Amino acid sequence: MIVVVIVVATASSTLTWLYLSSSAATSSASRLNTTMQSSQSSGLDATSVYASSRQGVVLVEGMQSTSTPYGPDVSAILGSGFIINRNGSDYVITNFHVVDSTTDLTVTFNDGNAYAARVVGDDPYSDFAVLSVSGSLQSEFHPLEFATSRSLMVGEPVMAIGNPYGLTSSVTIGIISQLGRTIQETAAGNFSIAGMIQFSAPINPGNSGGPLLNPEGKVIGITTAIVSYSQGVGFAIPSDTITRELPYLIRSGSYDLHPYLGIQGADMNYQLAQAQGTNVTYGVLVQRVIQGGPAAGAGIRGGSQTVTIQGQEYLVGGDIMVSINGKRVSNNDDLATYLEENETAGTKVELGLLRSGTLTNVSLVLGARPPPPSS
Repeated sequence: MIVVVIVVATASSTLTWLYLSSSAATSSASRLNTTMQSSQSSGLDATSVYASSRQGVVLVEGMQSTSTPYGPDVSAILGSGFIINRNGSDYVITNFHVVDSTTDLTVTFNDGNAYAARVVGDDPYSDFAVLSVSGSLQSEFHPLEFATSRSLMVGEPVMAIGNPYGLTSSVTIGIISQLGRTIQETAAGNFSIAGMIQFSAPINPGNSGGPLLNPEGKVIGITTAIVSYSQGVGFAIPSDTITRELPYLIRSGSYDLHPYLGIQGADMNYQLAQAQGTNVTYGVLVQRVIQGGPAAGAGIRGGSQTVTIQGQEYLVGGDIMVSINGKRVSNNDDLATYLEENETAGTKVELGLLRSGTLTNVSLVLGARPPPPSS
């Protein structure tokens, strides 16, 4: 299999989505990272966790169509997934970007048996999907259990199992590097995927959709992306996001309760504070307010003057969001993670805003994100 690199621009880096495609021009063998890590000092018994979890990890394959300037391009896609049980029924969890516009889906179990699969439900805004498998034996399902991601701590050991470059059931280990990260994906209209787990276990294309496990062998996240050309900078969708949305995806095929403020903002820093004429260097500078959104209805103000800082343009002069429901907001990661973990569309929040040097409080009812763009 060959790597296809799909990148999304961030402030200072790009992200790579971790599935394989047969259409790229470079050999995966030339990119294979064979770095190994010792688990003896990590507090994680990798041998035992692998033995108890490997049968619950699967290979997800299909044919994916993408638009190019020269017309549709169809490629073979390979990713990872894992088995769960919900109310007595077995399902496979994987990433949305693995199954987006994908046909001829199949799931291959750890014993090598492969079966047709279909998408039961998906959510581009959290980049995960639920699959059902046809024709398999009940004895082939070995569900993994979830652990809550809310109690995770930086420095805890983790293990990733997946199919990097098609090398099935591969294991890597690392630690939780940070919590509450926010990334963006074009399939979600560049809305943020919030509350992500950053971890150091090496992952590669083909790992997309595989489980991130704690020392007890329970799922704490779905491995999703890496910072391109980095080493040990991976991201996983937290397990609490999965368990919160699962009932909706299984029942109705979608989830439409992601909270929506209706703003475009930038992380405050020293340079922006100088341009804004304030000494507040934390918070989210509201650059634009989306017409018809909750923020617009509450009178929140966007910027009116364009400035260039370190080669990037900003709109200054708008409100600076410094708290939500009394909790300090340091940056966009803080804001997006708080909303995703604590609020849903239709709930009321109180925002602390710095406006023209004066602190003011504004209440509003959160909306629901608009439907994601069609694939």
